[in-house]
Order: sequence, then C-alpha cells, then structure tokens
Amino acid sequence: MEYHELNPLIRGRELELISKDTFEQMIQTDSIDSLGEILQSTIYQPYIYEGFDKEFEVNLSQEHSKLFQWLKESAPEPEIVWIYTMRYTFHNLKVLTKAEITGQNLDHLYIHDGFYSLEVLKDAIHTQVSVELPDSLMDYIREVHEYCEESTILQGIDVIYDRCFLTEQRRLGEQLGYPELLEEIIAFIDLTNITTTARGILQQRSAGFMTTVISSSGSIPKDTLLSFVRGEMASFTQFLLTTDYSELLKQVIHEEQIDLVSLEQLKDDYLSSFYQVAQTQAFGPLPLLAFLNAKEVESKNLRLLIIGKRNHFSLEQLKERMRQVYDL
Repeated sequence: MEYHELNPLIRGRELELISKDTFEQMIQTDSIDSLGEILQSTIYQPYIYEGFDKEFEVNLSQEHSKLFQWLKESAPEPEIVWIYTMRYTFHNLKVLTKAEITGQNLDHLYIHDGFYSLEVLKDAIHTQVSVELPDSLMDYIREVHEYCEESTILQGIDVIYDRCFLTEQRRLGEQLGYPELLEEIIAFIDLTNITTTARGILQQRSAGFMTTVISSSGSIPKDTLLSFVRGEMASFTQFLLTTDYSELLKQVIHEEQIDLVSLEQLKDDYLSSFYQVAQTQAFGPLPLLAFLNAKEVESKNLRLLIIGKRNHFSLEQLKERMRQVYDL
C-alpha cells in the first residue's frame, strides 16, 4: 500500500515511453535526420537539433539524472530505485578510483545515479571514510584500495568492482524482501556468471583470475562454474543445458558453442519478462521496477539506432540487436 500514490504517477510516465510501432518506424529510416524527425514527437524532442546525434549520449544521461532524482524523492523505498541506478554508482567508483590512482582528472566520465554526488564519491575514495555512503560500499572501496597498494594493473579495479556490484545487488534484494525482485536479481547474476565463464574459457583465463571475477551470489555454485575453467566449451554448454536456464540458453547454443553477443540481448529480454506481471498490479514496487527496466531498454535501443544509422547498419543488423520492447 505504500506505493498507492506513486504508482498512478508511474502509469502516467509510462505513456512517455517509445512504443514498438515508433521503434519500428525508426528502424526503417534511412538517415540520422529522419530518425530525429520521429524523435521530435517523443519526450526526447528538446534534445533533437542539427547534429543531435553527437551529443545525444550526454543529453540522455541528463534526462536519466532528472528521472532518478524524481524517483528517489518520490519512492517509499529509495533503495528500489538504487537497485537499477547502482550500475552507474559502480561505474563511477571504477572511473574515480582510476583517477585517484593515476592522478588524472576523469570527472567528465561521472554519471549521476540519483544518489551519490561526484564530490561525495571522490572524497570517499580518497579518504576511505564516508558518513554518506553505505557501509557495504565503503568495504568495497577499501578492498579495491588494498588491491591497488599491491598491484598496478588497472583491470583489477574493474574486476573487483564488478564482483562487488553483484554482491550488493543480492544483499539489497534480500534486504528489500520482494520475491519477484530477488528472483530477477539472481537470474541476472547467474546469466552474468554464465557469460563471464564462457568468455574465460574462450580466452583461456587462469583459474585464479576466474575465481576473482565469478560471483558467488547466484544460484549456480561458483565452484561448479570454476570446474569448467581451462576445459572445453562443449563440456560447459552441455552442463548449461541441464540447468534451470536450459530452455533459454538453447536459443544461443549451436554445435556446442555459445553465441555471446546473442546471449547479451537474450539476457535483457529475459529479465524484462519478469516485470510483465506489473501490468496487473496496483500496489507494491513492481510498476516502478517495470518502468525503470523499460527506460533502460529504451535507452539501449536508442543508442543502438543512433550508432547504427551513423555507421550504416543494415535493417537486419539493427533488428537482430534490438532489445524487446514491452507495451506496459
């Protein structure tokens, strides 16, 4: 019942989402200018002008920032919003930690997540103390700091923060206590682990490296995934077809190999499907979660279309890369 005031507002914002038919029209356009003409009739109209495609990413980030701020102030549980904007928090931690280590100014790469300002994050990384960040985030920052004291390989910063991101997702999902949300989070972690393991097999990564990058927060035991490292992809794909994700993964496994590009797209569509039940819910956080997910899918599709039109992708290339748009 806490969401009974917010959810009607969410339903109103859903009307701003770009429809399947509009996306289809944009796919069929033959130029960036034609794409812009269609976007003139959407919420993105203020960002459409001559040469808009060169600044669209920055404008999209600003649009998201305003949305995140509004939702944080409006949601009964701001943590629900952070579940989705957390990916930007960890992006910022990666960028600003590297800036701290190398002495570079990378402030321009900061993306507002609706929660933690540039100054707050920079100060926390520099001092390893903060009264504004959650204790869990400070633990992750200190873990990365300890790593940086012993190693100069910057890739390790990404590896540790990526694993910590999945740990924090699972921790917050359990804390919030919504079964549908936790189910989606665990599926996200499992599919991320599957992708990471497959890449590790292809790249012949060491067991030590894979131990660091695979999360233990999913439903598939970490040790089970590690047992396939340094082995053949055929063995791993055979195992995948015995898991709860077998029906899903059958679509991207061919001749005992896994199509990782298609898996990324399939993962997004699969996770989006968790929230379709939100169409019949008047209470609880599901409509908010469904809307946030729909905005994320919309953003990915817009980026794809702009990049694709600029680089003259074929219709087939665009269609096969588009994430599925659900009518909310």
